[in-house]
Amino acid sequence: MQAPIAIIGLGYVGLPLAVEFGKHRPVVGFDINAARIDALRAGRDSTLEVTGEELAQARHLTLTADSADLAAATIYIVTVPTPIDAHKRPDLTPLIKASETVGRALKRGDIVIYESTVYPGATEEDCVPVLERISGLRFNTDFFCGYSPERINPGDKAHRLPDIRKVTSGSTAATAEAVDALYASIITAGTYKAQSIRVAEAAKVIENTQRDLNIALVNELAIIFNRMGIDTEAVLKAAGTKWNFLPFRPGLVGGHCIGVDPYYLTHKAEALGYHPQVILAGRRINDGMGAYVAGQMVKAMLRRRIQVDGARVLVLGLTFKENCPDLRNTRVVDVVRELADYGIAVDVHDPWADAAGARHEYGIDLVADPQEGAYDGVILAVAHDAFRAQGVAALRAYGREVHVLYDLKHLFGVDESDLRL
Repeated sequence: MQAPIAIIGLGYVGLPLAVEFGKHRPVVGFDINAARIDALRAGRDSTLEVTGEELAQARHLTLTADSADLAAATIYIVTVPTPIDAHKRPDLTPLIKASETVGRALKRGDIVIYESTVYPGATEEDCVPVLERISGLRFNTDFFCGYSPERINPGDKAHRLPDIRKVTSGSTAATAEAVDALYASIITAGTYKAQSIRVAEAAKVIENTQRDLNIALVNELAIIFNRMGIDTEAVLKAAGTKWNFLPFRPGLVGGHCIGVDPYYLTHKAEALGYHPQVILAGRRINDGMGAYVAGQMVKAMLRRRIQVDGARVLVLGLTFKENCPDLRNTRVVDVVRELADYGIAVDVHDPWADAAGARHEYGIDLVADPQEGAYDGVILAVAHDAFRAQGVAALRAYGREVHVLYDLKHLFGVDESDLRL
């Protein structure tokens, strides 16, 4: 029987990978969260990326929170988070700790593959020294490394892991071939072998930096058009009739990738003595959209002679994107906090979000059943299908006789809301 692959970290990225490989070969799925392992063993995935049926189909998958179970593996795939800290600096703590865990199990001939998003050079400059120190083995002599950036899109049921082309790389030519063949065995969309680990790392980090900048441009346009009294969505629809116009929309830019990855690239650039201007300008615009949205809401309330201090506002949606329970780095929280600074009492309702997670991560107690006729303002912050299905009349019913409905996501027509981004 083949030696097992070990997947380190069973979140949005690691679990689908472990399940897909586990359909075909032995896999040890490891996570430090024992409660997460217990839930997965019972067929429950809180991220909703994998169903109980799919977990059952992964007949060769063993789930564990015991690092001793990693010893039999010969290939280790690290899929832990790479967040930023409060000062927007890369936080490699989960990556370093995962590397220490792998290092204790590492043997001669083993391959360690990283999927976590990092700046170019992180695998070989930050992770490899940890592997060498803990294992006592030498890089590219005793063990080898690869990098294959994750491309999971949380909540997307149309583009699943096997359907997304995979970039691969290795620290030697032979390793690159082995890593590419490994992923090719489960990725039906095909693979692309990058020239080096650093090229693969750079390719991943610019994918989301590019999206971030495009959204920043549209956000800035929305701010300009708002001052002109022009509906941004109408402008974008008109411009979209040209074949090569890019269909980006304004909004709050959060999540584990787009709102984080650019800071990894700019951190590395600044360490090399270059101060990025365009990338950081886009980040400033996108990071400031929560305050802008709150300000627009307050102005609209004042125009309707609504007393702001002591007012009540209902925010619909907290997750970073629609139809997904993912709360990581959601920027809806910026709107909530900014409104609170104006003296507004804010309730948040989200049928997708986990109440315990919202309380733990952001100190927000979700409202399960908002009271009708109780709010001076309603902000539609996340375009969940559930809100669309309710219809604009039902959402307006949450408001008092005089209220403001702010449709951030253009979920309804221009004449159906009082304010749009």
